[in-house]
Amino acid sequence: MVKLNDDDSKFREFALEGNMWKVIFRVCFPLAVFQIVNHIFNVLDSMMASYISAQAVSAIAYISQIQQMIAAVGMGLAAGGSLKISLAYGAGDYETVKKRLSSLIGICFVIGLAVVLLLPFTSPFLRIMGTPESFIETGARYFQVTMIATILNFFNNVYISIERARGNSKRIMYLNIIVIVIKLMLTAVFVYILGGGITMIAAATVISQLILFFIAVKNLKSGKDAFSFEIGYVSFKKKVVAPMIGLSFPVIVEKMAFALGKSIVNAMSKDFGEIMVGALGISNNICGTVTNIHVGFQDGVSAIISQNLGAGKKKRALDAFKKCTIINTAIGTVGMILLITFIDGISGIFANSANGFDYDFQQNIIMVFMYDCIGGCVPLGINCAVMALLFGIGKTRISLFINFCRVFVFRVPVLWVLRDYTDIGSESVGIVMLVSNLATLMLDIIAGYIVIKKFFRGEDKNEN
Repeated sequence: MVKLNDDDSKFREFALEGNMWKVIFRVCFPLAVFQIVNHIFNVLDSMMASYISAQAVSAIAYISQIQQMIAAVGMGLAAGGSLKISLAYGAGDYETVKKRLSSLIGICFVIGLAVVLLLPFTSPFLRIMGTPESFIETGARYFQVTMIATILNFFNNVYISIERARGNSKRIMYLNIIVIVIKLMLTAVFVYILGGGITMIAAATVISQLILFFIAVKNLKSGKDAFSFEIGYVSFKKKVVAPMIGLSFPVIVEKMAFALGKSIVNAMSKDFGEIMVGALGISNNICGTVTNIHVGFQDGVSAIISQNLGAGKKKRALDAFKKCTIINTAIGTVGMILLITFIDGISGIFANSANGFDYDFQQNIIMVFMYDCIGGCVPLGINCAVMALLFGIGKTRISLFINFCRVFVFRVPVLWVLRDYTDIGSESVGIVMLVSNLATLMLDIIAGYIVIKKFFRGEDKNEN
């Protein structure tokens, strides 16, 4: 008989009955800390790449979006599968928890094997994706090594989502910080001491992800506990995998489309000069010090909403969304003010390379950043709260629609018009970030209002 351990039983009771502010901060604060620490180390990673050259930064920024398209499969499965696991957890159906967990890992194994088949065809694949030849020459091997890290990430994302569903946010934070520190140290050694190129940066990522993979295997080893992997529970029957895939598929398409859209934007941005791709990537990284905190709250709150819905507590689920919106708006406002205040110093760090200080590169970063920051810090915080609600109640098709519009309606066409039919020039790259984020905010508000009104219309007024 499948059972919960004592810690999981206590957390389930807390998530369903405890003070919602306390529940959110217990679950989400460690996730937010992890996201911001992870992002800061990614920024430091970009700084090390910029030490190699501005072109190296641009090549990584371009190829990383293509890599994200493939990684979206694993991230989507982890997101959708974990929400279905959370529903069963909240409902007290621990047999289903174990079946879904084990089967989700089995699906990731099959997908990982498929990705391996892509590696011998890296250069043709990058050309099909419209990658400039200079970037292929610089980054083809980088892409191949990164794909190995992506395969490991399929499993690691599932493991992290499982730990998030059972409320082990602190474990996620500690494990990932350890992995990130190891990755950063290896990158520093490879770049500054050994003088390696961007392929060595990817190698550092593989080694660090491999460490997390082994930890995941250890913590999910076979047992009677509901949150453990057992091969006998792996099933590809429709009744087991269909609910997870049905919820995951729109998330996968959304993340792939978003990464594809960013690749298209990068390709269009290089028409204003190749360093504009790097400037846009760095601007996104700087703003990400705020927006990644929002993502931490989105991930945690979506699980909280799903667990409470599984237990039939719609009112608490809606309350979690409301409090998430308040928190993300406050974080976005404070973060925007701080980033704008210190942008000169921050951007100057990225403009330093082995060839000296690049003043033009710094000015391009600042120019894109001002639009990106004003349009991103608060609006994307609200977007993350709405996404938490949509994911939590299983409305992933609506989240797909919103994020599809964000890139393919509000971003790519706008940049095309600005590039081809105006004389604005490189500033168009920044303007399109502002326009797309504000337009997405309007869509978030409309979608959120309609979904809440429809989904919660018949809720029990006496519900706890």
